[in-house]
Amino acid sequence: MTFQVYDTTLRDGAQREGLSYSVVDKLAVARLLDDLGVGFIEGGWPGAVPKDTEFFRRAHDELKLRHAVLVAFGATRKAGRAVEDDPQVRGLLDARTPAVALVAKADLRHVERALRTTAGENLAMVTDTVAHLVAQGRRVFVDGEHTFDGFRHDPGYTAAVVEAALAAGAERFVLCDTNGGMLPSQVTAAIEDLVARTGVAPERLGMHAQNDTACAVANTIAAVEAGVRHVQGTANGYGERPGNADLFAIVANLQLKLGMPVLPEGCLEQMVRVSHAIAEIANIAPDTHQAYVGAASFAHKAGLHASAIKVDPLLYNHVDPAVVGNDMRILVTEMAGRASIELKSRELGLDLAGHPDALSRVTGRVKELEAGGWSFEAADASFELLVRSELPDAAPARPFALESYRVLVEHREDGAVVSEATVKIRVRGERVIATAEGNGPVNALDEALRVGLARHYPELREFELADYKVRILEGSHGTGAVTRVLVETAGAGRDWTTVGVHPNVVEASWHALVDALTYGLDRARVYGGAPA
Repeated sequence: MTFQVYDTTLRDGAQREGLSYSVVDKLAVARLLDDLGVGFIEGGWPGAVPKDTEFFRRAHDELKLRHAVLVAFGATRKAGRAVEDDPQVRGLLDARTPAVALVAKADLRHVERALRTTAGENLAMVTDTVAHLVAQGRRVFVDGEHTFDGFRHDPGYTAAVVEAALAAGAERFVLCDTNGGMLPSQVTAAIEDLVARTGVAPERLGMHAQNDTACAVANTIAAVEAGVRHVQGTANGYGERPGNADLFAIVANLQLKLGMPVLPEGCLEQMVRVSHAIAEIANIAPDTHQAYVGAASFAHKAGLHASAIKVDPLLYNHVDPAVVGNDMRILVTEMAGRASIELKSRELGLDLAGHPDALSRVTGRVKELEAGGWSFEAADASFELLVRSELPDAAPARPFALESYRVLVEHREDGAVVSEATVKIRVRGERVIATAEGNGPVNALDEALRVGLARHYPELREFELADYKVRILEGSHGTGAVTRVLVETAGAGRDWTTVGVHPNVVEASWHALVDALTYGLDRARVYGGAPA
């Protein structure tokens, strides 16, 4: 059977404490995961979570996936209810995805104490729901909640749940280490016992591991070595408690260590870019020491390592960093990878390979900016503007020149807080002064800038600020810290993200806002309307 790489970043990964994706965020993450080449993207729980319902509605029209199949997640029918009458099951069908994942109780203790139903009714719930969805033309995966704990408690019943799901037409039954308490040897033993007990081919099984013992990736690899051919994980290991199995480490280990080509050709080298871009969207600082994709994954201090690396880089690297899109670094100065910059530029339709001097300048500029806290991983629009500024005849026209801006925040006696911004700019030879109020200093500044530009650039009416994120950069503290701002702008069915960095959060926001309007207006001019 075909090996399946199944991502659950947008559902299980979104349960990480402090993480909250907007619908626009979820669409952006899905596109990135598709770039990585995963086979399945679990988008959320339609019907149960309004945001997820909206995501599937938009995804049906807006997501153009090249590699992945979109999956809606839900539960088996409720006890005592006909599957046709269950609104949650109807919500799965209304999501209009080609595939559906069902969570089912695989531990008899949970059946009796959590669901408060009988062992037989739980098996009927699994059978009825799977058969109904298959009859409606859906591919069905069943996630056996607490499979391993249930198997240790009552192996016969857990085996019966597996058999019921597969007999009803489920494509794969996923063994879930829901509490994350397993060790690799225990995973191997349980799978071998289950296969022997049921006669089920191991390739019809999947593995979903939580990381409570810090063994989620190892447990997943152990399952594959035991014959499982469906693996689940999340980007950067996001998830509740200590998280889920890190999908990036899973696929890199399978492909590079076990020689299993689980991703489409050319996708593995997208791993670092995708990892960091998702971290930016999640507003979580990338883990510099994360395996394969962390900035420190292939970093070496001067000394024995450095001298050996001069002879052969692989003497101190377990793989060539480039195969996952990373760079080797000697920790004396920061290094920006020319190859990754060239690759990303090509993706944006810009040819740096034919302009080596421009490539060197862009690489140097990126290196300089990133040393100061800038990050372009999730800010494609700012990166494109930077690259184009170094290419002959490609630099975008700046829509205005700033003379000055001023922002006031007034806290009134009645408790109301009002922000007011004034901008002085030069637009096409004209000096313009514009003032506007907003619900915060950044909103007021954005409104004032739009007021000043509106007469010259009516296209601005199509743009709106879709999202705004602020992060205190690592190593900075207190109210004097350096901040990074990400601004997401939407217009005429397209979203683009820009970045700004400065010790002053308003100035950081200004940089991001200027890039956002410059990029949007340039796209409007190029395509003869709002950004295409």
